[in-house]
Amino acid sequence: FFYLRQANIVISYSVVALLSLPMGHFMAATLPTRQFKIFGAKCSLNPGPFSIKEHILIGTMVACNSGTAYAVDIVILQKLYYGSEKPFIAGMLLVVTTQVFGFAVAGAVRCFLVRPAHMIWPQTLVVASLFRSLHSTQVQDNSNRMSRMKYFLLVSGGMFLYYWLPGFIFPTIGVLSWMCWIAPDNIVLAQLTGSYGLGIGTIALDWAAINSFVYPLITPWFAQVNILVGFVMLTYVIAPWAYYSNLWGSKNFPIVVPYLYTEDGNEYNISMVMKDGGNGLDVAAYRAYGPIRMDSFFALSYGVGFAALSATVVHVLLYNGKDIFERWRYSRVESEDIHTRLMSVYPEVPDWWYGLLFVSMFALSMFTCVMWDFMPWWALILALAIALLFVLPVGIVQAVTNQQPGLNIVTEYVIGYLLPGHAIANVTFKTYGFLINIQAISFITDLKLGHYMKIPPRVMFMVQLISAVISCIINLVVAIWLIDTRPNVCTEEGYPYTCRSTITFYSASIIWGAIGPARTFGSTDGAIYGPVQWGFLIGAILPLVFWLASRKFPHVEWLKYVHWPVLLAATSNLPPGFPYMYSNGLFVGFIFAFLLRRYRYNWWARYNYLTSAALDTGVAVSALVIFFAFQAWEIQFPYWWGNPDPSNPDLNAASLDHCYQGGSNFYGEQL
Repeated sequence: FFYLRQANIVISYSVVALLSLPMGHFMAATLPTRQFKIFGAKCSLNPGPFSIKEHILIGTMVACNSGTAYAVDIVILQKLYYGSEKPFIAGMLLVVTTQVFGFAVAGAVRCFLVRPAHMIWPQTLVVASLFRSLHSTQVQDNSNRMSRMKYFLLVSGGMFLYYWLPGFIFPTIGVLSWMCWIAPDNIVLAQLTGSYGLGIGTIALDWAAINSFVYPLITPWFAQVNILVGFVMLTYVIAPWAYYSNLWGSKNFPIVVPYLYTEDGNEYNISMVMKDGGNGLDVAAYRAYGPIRMDSFFALSYGVGFAALSATVVHVLLYNGKDIFERWRYSRVESEDIHTRLMSVYPEVPDWWYGLLFVSMFALSMFTCVMWDFMPWWALILALAIALLFVLPVGIVQAVTNQQPGLNIVTEYVIGYLLPGHAIANVTFKTYGFLINIQAISFITDLKLGHYMKIPPRVMFMVQLISAVISCIINLVVAIWLIDTRPNVCTEEGYPYTCRSTITFYSASIIWGAIGPARTFGSTDGAIYGPVQWGFLIGAILPLVFWLASRKFPHVEWLKYVHWPVLLAATSNLPPGFPYMYSNGLFVGFIFAFLLRRYRYNWWARYNYLTSAALDTGVAVSALVIFFAFQAWEIQFPYWWGNPDPSNPDLNAASLDHCYQGGSNFYGEQL
């Protein structure tokens, strides 16, 4: 249920680690130690003291599947928007196959992404720091130096208490658009400074928002500088120019929204142009009703996404191609680092395990897609091919920068041209092509954590596989329960369950599926967004230019830090994300990743990653308590200036930050 919230919260390793620690010690002290046999193997409910390896496996089992399964959005779309709901078993198989397929793909690239020492995977360093702190038995040798465990408890406890303000009592504190209050009726000022606009000057005192996309305490500073440049160029330079010059008639729409409109600014009613059953475009009705329109920021973000994808491929070929070839060529005889040598005592997962999983998931996926008409058989093969093609370059980028270029746009683009007018087939193809890649990288991330913490690979494999299947069932059941029981879910009136990610997913199903890219980005039936397709070429050229420049001018130090995949992909979540989340995240990153790392390195090395884990823990536990104690029972904190009533007809979607014109178009109309 966190996924549908406006500020999404993920149950991270830190939350699981904190909650499971006392339970682990309690079970180690109370469970019987008697051994028994299962299929000839000796087992015990209590093999000994609660160890750090057991603790990490618990965290992995829960946290690796804490986010909502991507395919759940397909079930929500069919239920809420398209009126073509499938049987529960169809949704279940779709969710399971899309979540598990990637584990099989990971087996093919683990030698490139896990064993090399320079594939650091910054996120795993946070997790390793957390678990080492919780299991540290080192005696404090300096009375003036706080222990890591005490520091973690103080920071997470403080955040637990503080989050009651933005999470329940005083939500406005999370979006202080103070510049807008100077002239609240000024539309341009509201669009530039409001949280529903470009968010210039908006202060977010909500860690869930600050940590949504940039991950400022984890992402390396050079990567954050690239994000900053890309964010400023798109959000503060290109987007205002496009909007206020009325590019593509953008003044008829709000400046940053994930919604689709008609040419006159009304919400686009997709049911007006769909055939009965909701899975085919009625071309005559579409021509009569009119083409889709979106705000210029939304359209430009697609162009930037195109550029990020081609930049990822070219960048990896230029900067990492030689290393990849050498590793493939000498993978059996190369010298290994200390972690790899220590891990050699554990048997590796056999290749046939991955092969068997691949074949079984392929068969189940084919059955699911064909049996319930999600998409044609050949589309599944093509989606798999795209996922396999990009898993290595995307994995390399994330391993070094902690930023992940997504394949969602290219998958939508390809199938949109091959199967125009089929919305569900489009999102299904995207889910397989995109999620197989994402899940493979997720599995690789946990293998790297196991690499650092010396977890047997076979144990990690089984834990991941079992937890993925269990989480799929829970994901789907909880999503259906929320949709069926939560009033006004996936609307602004249903705050905090506004489902911006799901709405973006729905808009994408219209743009790429129901309507198709030819009618959106091509030259058919009034399409006007064709120029954004130049992003593919631009993204391929930029890394080449800077690679050549770095070889021509090797003494120019900053050239080697320009990372075009990160720079371009930085804004791939705008929308559904809000610009103020990026600006505030980058400000916090400047403090921790640059200032503290440079001028207080000892403190940074000891506490930085632990701080990130503690803040995440405090927010997530607090949000859980608030939900189950109050929001699940429809109990709201009394409405006041800092907690405006979203159902008040005199207010609007942008009332939370009291910047009432922030969500309107250039002419002051609330859409």
